[in-house]
Amino acid sequence: MMCTKWPALLAGFLALTLLWLPLSLQAQLVLSLAALGVMFFGMTRPHNTVFRFITFMFCAVLALRYAFWRTTETLPAVSEPMNFIPGLLLYIAEMYCLLMLAVSFFMLADPLKRVAPKVRSLDELPSVDVFIPTYNEDPELLASTLAAAKSMIYPRDKLTIWLLDDGGTDAKRTHKDPVVALAATRRHEQLKALCKAMGVNYHARKKNDHAKAGNLNDGLRVSSSDLVVVFDADHAPVREFLKETVSFFREDPKLFLVQTPHYFLNPDPLEKNLRTFRSMPSENEMFYSVLQRGLDKWNASFFCGSAAVLSRKALATVGGFSGQSITEDCETALSLHAKGWHSVYVDKPLIAGLQPETFVAFIGQRARWCQGMLQILILNRPFLAKGLTMGQRICYAGINLFWLFPLSRLAFMLSPLLYIFFSLEIYQANIQEFGVYALTYLIASFAMQSYLYGKVRWPWVSELYEYVQSIMLVGSIVSVIRNPRKPTFNVTAKGQTLDSDGLSPIAIPYFVMFFVLLAAAVYSVWRLATEPVATDLLMIVALWNVINLGVAGAGLGVVAERRELRRNQRLPIRRHGLLRQGGRTWTIILLDASSGGVSVQFPEHEPEIDPDSDWTGEIEVRRGGRPVTFPVAIRSVREFDGTNVFGFAYPERMPATFMAIAEIMYSDQGVLQDRIARRQVRLGILRGTLRFGRWSIVESVRAIGYLMGFGRSEKTVSHADAPIVVKDNNARIPGKAADLAAAISGVRSHA
Repeated sequence: MMCTKWPALLAGFLALTLLWLPLSLQAQLVLSLAALGVMFFGMTRPHNTVFRFITFMFCAVLALRYAFWRTTETLPAVSEPMNFIPGLLLYIAEMYCLLMLAVSFFMLADPLKRVAPKVRSLDELPSVDVFIPTYNEDPELLASTLAAAKSMIYPRDKLTIWLLDDGGTDAKRTHKDPVVALAATRRHEQLKALCKAMGVNYHARKKNDHAKAGNLNDGLRVSSSDLVVVFDADHAPVREFLKETVSFFREDPKLFLVQTPHYFLNPDPLEKNLRTFRSMPSENEMFYSVLQRGLDKWNASFFCGSAAVLSRKALATVGGFSGQSITEDCETALSLHAKGWHSVYVDKPLIAGLQPETFVAFIGQRARWCQGMLQILILNRPFLAKGLTMGQRICYAGINLFWLFPLSRLAFMLSPLLYIFFSLEIYQANIQEFGVYALTYLIASFAMQSYLYGKVRWPWVSELYEYVQSIMLVGSIVSVIRNPRKPTFNVTAKGQTLDSDGLSPIAIPYFVMFFVLLAAAVYSVWRLATEPVATDLLMIVALWNVINLGVAGAGLGVVAERRELRRNQRLPIRRHGLLRQGGRTWTIILLDASSGGVSVQFPEHEPEIDPDSDWTGEIEVRRGGRPVTFPVAIRSVREFDGTNVFGFAYPERMPATFMAIAEIMYSDQGVLQDRIARRQVRLGILRGTLRFGRWSIVESVRAIGYLMGFGRSEKTVSHADAPIVVKDNNARIPGKAADLAAAISGVRSHA
């Protein structure tokens, strides 16, 4: 052990020594280049812990040398408050980023990769309650999740599934507003019928106290199994979910949580509007594929609200799910870690869910996360919480502090404007000093980002995600700081569609920022061309502003929403099956599937099918030798790669249909893993920068075109699917927002 650690210890001692050496500008340049060289050498073996430590230490040398220089040499004089105050704010923003860099080094010192222990006997498996909390989701979405949950591999006598309906509570069904009461009563009866038809338990509590946490706690009250699994209403598990998670609880009696990643079938607004969903790693992959594994090393991986297994015994020690903040998941994990319980993170996608597609819904979700995490930071004070280890304190404090990024991001966006427009010298340095200290530090920072997150986050994409959130989240931060108990839980809208291209309703601030930065770029060029002696600082600030302008230009592409008519997200499956009609049978390949239909190819001979006809048949797939069948009706035929692809829809969807949907979509975890693996490809700094530059130009032009009237305004619509049949007498549940809106409109017209 000592033989493997002494190089790292020696490197650490050398790095710490270099921090305090007084150096000339030339010597600092030599040190910076040498430190970069050692860093790049350490990056050659990313999975070696010693080399990883060496890389971290020499990056820290550059960061801390920069921090020392920034603190002692670049701040304006206190006697010049017009320069000093904004200069100090920028300095604080930079020190915040350095702090977060240090925390990330700590978190990612040695990420874990878990493998599920083998189950020795089915008799030793604990009983499991599956909670699916819902508020306003469509019955169709719930039916898909319920069917997938029922299809999980587990002894039937030890598995109980609960739909916890917070939209049909007693309080809502007896509301004084008849419109609210009608909607809740209709929902209550619909979902009770659906659950009865699907063979699962339905439960609606009396009051909607404490939002999702209160709903889950009421589920604990009416259930009794050893373990509790939580799935969001739009998170359908694969068949192996319990097989990959439950066995950990047999190995550790103090385990309270096994968390798995959230995988999404649909793009978020950035992925949809920039058209990156199929090629670029998703935003959440950085958190789930890297950060959660790093947290796991320190017993600090936390509950993410869904796709997780929890111990009922552990939850009982803290009174159930915590409801003080609006991020009940992280708060619950913090309480249990403080009680000495353990957590495990399994880096394997075991659910397929939906994320918000419209920019408004995306910002609403992030505002809730931001406010909830800051509530925990203020009210729970994780760094001082009793019972946590020092590693857990650092991890929780870092995760919560991260959500202050809008303040630092906007400071970096606005600071150059103060010098360009008003000649305020808030950053005092010449171009040589900037190159030796700041530029080498920035190179090290970008290199570390590529080293740690290269497969899950492409160059400049983090900056773009932070920027588009920052403009809207500053108000959320101010609100929670003023009153930490004020924020309330809001359900995130998902499954929305757009019938036309157009700007998001909250796009105007992004245009204002873009045009201000553009004006600053033009004015800085004019100053450089006309001022007799242009300062080095002006050149630095002008370049800084151009980078900000590029980020803002790409940001316009995010708020310029592209039309999206597909309501049911498809999952590629490529699976063999049979199509039957009457006495005829064809061999087929199922290419993809959704809750609305399937796409198939005929590898041998194609039937004569008119897509405008009422042609119907039955598809059969097999699971373990047992046939799974469901009816289909032709909807479309299109050519792809020289062959025809036939689109079939479900003429009606009975419980058996949803079980078949679960079978063809969620029977193989490898399908989700393959999709992630295909996207997780490194993109170098040069290629990434060129790609980002293209976004900045092309997407800003597209967005300005929408602003000038070349794109139509946003409109959210729903598309009808086949009805859900839940009873023998063919009683049906439409379950669509449009239908419910019509019913409510009728009530109001007679009121």
